[in-house]
Amino acid sequence: MSDLSRDGARALDAADELRGFRERFVLPPDLVYLDGISLGALPRSTLVQIGRVIDREWGCDLVRSWNAHDWINSPLTLGDKIAELIGAAAGEVVVTDTTSVNLFRLVLTALELNPERLEVVSEAGNFPTDLYVCRGATDTYGRGRRTRVVPRAEVLDCVGESTALLLLTHVHYRTSEMYDLVAVTREAQARGALVLWDLSHSVGAVPVDLNAAQADFAVGCGYKYLNGGPGAPAFLFVANRHHARAGNAICGWHGHVRPFDFTDDYEPAPGIRRFLAGTPSIIANSALEAGVDIVREARVERLDAKSRRMSEYFIELVETGCAGYGLTLASPRDVSQRGSHVSFAHPHGYAIMQALIERSVIGDFREPDVMRFGFAPLYTRFEDVWIAANELRLVLAQKGWQDPRFAVRAAVT
Repeated sequence: MSDLSRDGARALDAADELRGFRERFVLPPDLVYLDGISLGALPRSTLVQIGRVIDREWGCDLVRSWNAHDWINSPLTLGDKIAELIGAAAGEVVVTDTTSVNLFRLVLTALELNPERLEVVSEAGNFPTDLYVCRGATDTYGRGRRTRVVPRAEVLDCVGESTALLLLTHVHYRTSEMYDLVAVTREAQARGALVLWDLSHSVGAVPVDLNAAQADFAVGCGYKYLNGGPGAPAFLFVANRHHARAGNAICGWHGHVRPFDFTDDYEPAPGIRRFLAGTPSIIANSALEAGVDIVREARVERLDAKSRRMSEYFIELVETGCAGYGLTLASPRDVSQRGSHVSFAHPHGYAIMQALIERSVIGDFREPDVMRFGFAPLYTRFEDVWIAANELRLVLAQKGWQDPRFAVRAAVT
């Protein structure tokens, strides 16, 4: 058993090789923030970087900055930086639009690349927008194709002769359960399907190696572990081997081979650039780049190692201190099968989480009964983990969650 005292947590922090990164984020001193899985904290460098873009590049150089500061290529240069975090090559990742828009693009791309097959397979309980977008793409634009949603345990068994695409989320948003990306990709491809991974709960937190898996496509967001800010731009990955044949369902001028020729007819740019459409958000890209640079400096393998230690520590603290209060571990017990958050289920999980938030411990809630506690190793301390578990114990023991105001649902949970 670990040393479960607060001093034990402080000793773990003192030995943490990543402890210096916390000072590079804006965090209220008395707040325990365990919701980086929904919105990453603000890097101090973001303030500097955005200030430079606004004051100098936009304020002084104005439209000249598209050339002078290479705004025009920011989706590609930033994409190459993210590629380092997900095992992709330069020229395989581009930063653009939102995860939902990119999913839509790539579902239709995959269907066009696998034209003899009619079905997209995904799992029940996948992140809802993935299923909504997929159904919208197949039902409205898929020309007779369909989305098939099956239980998680049956996913690979349901990939068959009619499956054009397997769409999965690498780390499950509710439970933190993590697929073996390499094994699943290879098995689905052996059955003739293409594979599209949603890395929104993976990138910047757990190791991902798309090229080792020979993955076909991937998408991900920039506002969780990459700390790009609320609504930060998303990214998409298309393996080099598909570039020559892959089409973009949303053809826009920035995806044109010669956008400033202003011709009436569309001719796609070579490579990953063809997946651009409209004008990129330069200020948003600069904020995301600040967050990505910190993750690259810290290195994902070190972040993953710390996250694993934290999640194991949290589970031990909660199961030792909160036994008998109706909590059930909703995440895999095997740390190798978890992402960077831990979920506990409770029939009154929403009210309990609201009581915790009032006590300055911020996690979040997902229906029907799951409380999520996210560990962002760049800025989360072991002492934060200890405080969160202790406050959870007090809320349960004192029944503070029973205050009726904690049962009132807010718009965002």
